Amino acid sequence: MGANKNIEFVARKLGLHDWQVENTIRLMDGGATIPFISRYRKEMTGSLDEVQLMHIKEEYDRLKELDARKEAVIKSVEDQEKMTPELRQKIDAAITMAELEDIYLPYRPKRRTRATIAREKGLEPLAVIIFDQKENDPALKAEGFLNDDVASVEDALAGASDIIAEWVNEDEKARKQLRYLFDKEAVVYSKVVKGKEAEGIKYSDYYDWSEPLKKSPSHRLLAMRRGEEEGFLRLSVEPDEEHALNMLNSIFIRGRNASSDMVTAAVKDSWKRLLSASMETEFRNISKEKADIEAIGVFADNLRQLLLGSPLGEKNVLAIDPGFRTGCKIVCLDRQGNFIHNETIYPHPPQNETAMSIKKILSLVNAYKIEAIAIGNGTASRETEDFIKWVKFENDIQVFVVSEAGASIYSASKIARDEFPDYDVTVRGAISIGRRLMDPLAELVKIDPKSIGVGQYQHDVDQLKLQKSLDDVVMSCVNAVGVEVNTASKHLLTYISGLGPQLAQNIIDYRAENGPFRARKELLKVKRMGEKAFEQSAGFLRIRNAENPLDSSAVHPESYHVVEKMSKDLGCEVKELITNENKRKEIKLESYVTPFTGLPTLRDIIEELAKPGRDPRSKIKEFSFADVHTMEDLIEGMVVPGIVTNITKFGAFVDIGIKQDGLVHISNLSRTYVTDPSTVVKLHQHVMVKVIGVDIERRRIQLSMKDVDAKK
Repeated sequence: MGANKNIEFVARKLGLHDWQVENTIRLMDGGATIPFISRYRKEMTGSLDEVQLMHIKEEYDRLKELDARKEAVIKSVEDQEKMTPELRQKIDAAITMAELEDIYLPYRPKRRTRATIAREKGLEPLAVIIFDQKENDPALKAEGFLNDDVASVEDALAGASDIIAEWVNEDEKARKQLRYLFDKEAVVYSKVVKGKEAEGIKYSDYYDWSEPLKKSPSHRLLAMRRGEEEGFLRLSVEPDEEHALNMLNSIFIRGRNASSDMVTAAVKDSWKRLLSASMETEFRNISKEKADIEAIGVFADNLRQLLLGSPLGEKNVLAIDPGFRTGCKIVCLDRQGNFIHNETIYPHPPQNETAMSIKKILSLVNAYKIEAIAIGNGTASRETEDFIKWVKFENDIQVFVVSEAGASIYSASKIARDEFPDYDVTVRGAISIGRRLMDPLAELVKIDPKSIGVGQYQHDVDQLKLQKSLDDVVMSCVNAVGVEVNTASKHLLTYISGLGPQLAQNIIDYRAENGPFRARKELLKVKRMGEKAFEQSAGFLRIRNAENPLDSSAVHPESYHVVEKMSKDLGCEVKELITNENKRKEIKLESYVTPFTGLPTLRDIIEELAKPGRDPRSKIKEFSFADVHTMEDLIEGMVVPGIVTNITKFGAFVDIGIKQDGLVHISNLSRTYVTDPSTVVKLHQHVMVKVIGVDIERRRIQLSMKDVDAKK
């Protein structure tokens, strides 16, 4: 399939115009990133969003991989001198890897099989005679094939049957129809491994389980596969055997004689020994891939919500990493998130130094003009929150409980050691908690996304695909928000379109040597910052209080001349276009359309002038749990506030202020039918939930949002 055909195929499959796909591929081949294309090349793509652009890339890459495999197959067949015009046409027309491999299967170099051994003994002509099904006495014919290697008629017939079984296995039509049968009717069976019943009790739901493969949800498939890998379950995937054999017989049986009976037996042997295992492997892989895609999608959606969580912004923050015996680690951060002080207090058992702890807190709040307090949600979190509420502050201090997920990974990482070499992991953890409150995105980019713990079976899926998907999400989020180039960390800059680790470090080095950037064009002085990297990154990098007000906006430098022409035509400064809504209303966008700048870009420019550089994330809200601290405090029917901590395909987990999160099953999310929990709730959303079940022994809490107001 040539490049043009690939473009046509992708466009047809995704319901797009050829020119949209062609322009997208050309931009990507030229080094443009998806965030850049989505934001600044709308005219070239017809305003495709990031998801559509990613689908184009994935589908086009798949076809390129298929083309490369076709070349290898063609070369292999030609080397065997078996290529025909018809075979070449079939190879060229294949649109999936499975279809191509079916075509190639008869020509694929094989290890020695029962069929190849039979061929070496000279039995292929006998197999041809029997397979033709016109011979009424194949045993009589077999006598003519006896030799030093074939001692008996039985041996001859068995060898011929092995050859026929291989033909059946390699038949393209048979495999295609069986693939259709597996797709429609395959059932996944799960059985417990004998003697493992007690040890594998957590998989007891799957000790004797079966369901149609196509209806098995991703979380169940991944759970069963994990049980199998751990040695507790035995899985199989197969359709009804009678249906499969009837389908194969309808293809291969052409008579009613002794030869036909032998072919029928060979078909059954082929099914049991070759085809069923081959198809089962294929469909296990297909179902795993689908489950992976779904699970990765869930993780990616959750990660996006987490990264785009509401920031507190620039405030002086006191952050607490709570603890009992080892005390509560306290750090004070300035408005830029710089670490300025740390202490340890012991307000909880066994020390119970409550009065001294209150005195220290008040002293720090006053000394460092603290405006907000961040409390980690780990051990002793609720007790620390209750303690802070006892403190009588002179001013209003906002108090927030912050997720610690992944904080310990950061604390022990090289990044944290490089940032704070003189402090231990507990101090670094408290700093991370405080910074997460101020700007979740800037802090979370320092942690491997897999460690943040908002996924579903993330350790069971394809790790390369997971990593790529999560990296794409981080990049998308960082560029959607934009970064202040004079304060951003290397880790944040790394994800900016067109930069990467080396350019990010070069920006940091330039900043350290020359002081803050005063204009976007100054970025071109950074080592290795070429025109292409500047084009890709500049629109996502902000310079606050720059001489040119557009440098702090999402307007790309390539469009500055458009804004300058607008201001000139209206007889005002660019700054006035930003501050004066009436001036903006006078702009007639059609007057500024050029072959390069169309209405989509012009509308984006006007929208950005109305709110230059404004953070797209929502404002943070304070939250308080109900007066429940343990599972024993819960009573069925009580309604309590909670925070959504994780979203899966089967429901949402909610923190209601005790150590164990509760589950709102998908059936209890709404009075209306729900197919996807993420359409009802978002990560870190404040919700009201009703307790409908408490299983203290299994540490399970069942919650419902059906009969309560889901928003707080």
